[in-house]
Amino acid sequence: MEQLILLLPALPILAALTNQLFAKKLGRSVAKVSVRTGLISFIIASILLGDQLAESHTTGIGLGNGFGILLADPLSCLMAVLITGISLIVRIYSVKYMAEEEGYGRFFILLDLMVAALLLMGSAGDLLTMLVAWHLVGVVLYFLLGFNLRSATASRHAFWTLITYRIGDLAMMLAAAILYHTFGTWSLPEIFTAIRSAPGAHTYGGFTVEEITGSLVAVAAFARSAQFLLHAWLPYTMGGPTPVSALMHVGIVNAGGFVINRFAPIFAQTETVLHVIFFVGLITAIIGSVLMLTQNDIKKALGYSTMGQMGFMVMECGVGAFSLAIYHLIAHGFFKGTLFLSAGSAMSKARKHDGVPKKDLYTFAVERKTATKRQPWVTMALITIAVPITIIFIAHWLVAKDFYQKQGAIILLFFGWVTGAQLLFTTYRMKAQNFPRMIGTILVSFTVLIIGYTVISHAFDLFLYPDEEFRKQIYKTATIEVIWFDLLLILTTLVIVAGWILTYYSEQNRLREKERFNNLWLSFYALVSREFYLMDIYSWMARSLLQLAARINVLLRWR
Repeated sequence: MEQLILLLPALPILAALTNQLFAKKLGRSVAKVSVRTGLISFIIASILLGDQLAESHTTGIGLGNGFGILLADPLSCLMAVLITGISLIVRIYSVKYMAEEEGYGRFFILLDLMVAALLLMGSAGDLLTMLVAWHLVGVVLYFLLGFNLRSATASRHAFWTLITYRIGDLAMMLAAAILYHTFGTWSLPEIFTAIRSAPGAHTYGGFTVEEITGSLVAVAAFARSAQFLLHAWLPYTMGGPTPVSALMHVGIVNAGGFVINRFAPIFAQTETVLHVIFFVGLITAIIGSVLMLTQNDIKKALGYSTMGQMGFMVMECGVGAFSLAIYHLIAHGFFKGTLFLSAGSAMSKARKHDGVPKKDLYTFAVERKTATKRQPWVTMALITIAVPITIIFIAHWLVAKDFYQKQGAIILLFFGWVTGAQLLFTTYRMKAQNFPRMIGTILVSFTVLIIGYTVISHAFDLFLYPDEEFRKQIYKTATIEVIWFDLLLILTTLVIVAGWILTYYSEQNRLREKERFNNLWLSFYALVSREFYLMDIYSWMARSLLQLAARINVLLRWR
């Protein structure tokens, strides 16, 4: 199996070199070389994952003394299957999609180099290899996003991405330097073993090494996964080639969840870092979801949707559900990659016919017509509150009876309850000829979804972290004081219930409330449509820096 680990990043590098050296001779056949290499890589990754499923273990091979180490463990094998699987689909899709574009061979060369860098990052077993791969992903992505050399907009947005990624690269480099200076080795397994044997033994400036490096790795994850204030690059890179937008979901934009899991032994020994991660993820999830609703460009809307999902993924890490974040990462990668690849055909069909049946859902969502006769409001309120939380708690109790002893689990259950309640509340506002059947269908679907999610996430937990004590340590680290935890849940519940009451009240007094809230709603919409004016602020900062540089040049008489 050790040789197969080496083959994973070596094969796409070999394909890129072959296409570069024999580009003129191969012509359009460069795509065949890339696709066939991708298929072989996917088979190898599947074999490695099958070996891990049979018996979870960690094996590795090193090229030098403590560096150049490639690991085959549950996390790296899962990432390898995701990367090779989606990249294979992207390659096949690109054969015809990029046929009319200039630089056909260049595109597949860059595609193979990106896959190689991602596989190297996923299997890196030492800090040097991780740094090299982490940096290469950003560099190759810059060239892929700026693939259209005639587009000034594409070049500018690719440069934004490169600059944002450099912030994460700098944080990762500082973390690696501190870890090497402290433990005297580049090897990640050796560093993690030393941390587990003596947590908190090394300090700098009154802070433990785990706290410092955990914070730096978190910043690197924020930059790579488009968390709030470092998110501006993501929605604006959707103007690049569609295959690149799809490829970004195989370990590029969702690399934050991976790197937090890779450094899990460090985060398990921190004090406040996971709380900060949760807060940043929560803010990102809310803002990304809100901004998605105001976009009139389908790919930009998908970009903000990805930002919101990456916020949820980081938030899951913040509550200690590390393995759930990996499940989220994989599921979202396949789902959003498919959406990007089908976006073009969806728009083409929509121009001819929207294909939306004029039924209950269309009438409610598009024509904004509500039911003339509704179910009793009190009945629906009770169903909205009681049914989702009952289903969620029973599902988790069947899988793990001690699940409710973890605060992180309670928070995830809480958000699941909010989602289910929102779904049922939406159906209350819809017009349906057979209301009981609609409610029954929703409840059955919701039950199947929750049970499936519960079983799969629990299986991921056992597969990625078989050590029960380590799993408990992660959840313990994510725990906050009970009083603050209770206040957080109570406050959030009051906000949600107030929103339901306000919505109901405004509907019952529609004409009177319309004028009162109209101006407030327009102001909020203007704020959201301008993306909270963050891009204006960033543009002003860029202009100010350029003006300052020009004045310094004049003052010092530089030429």
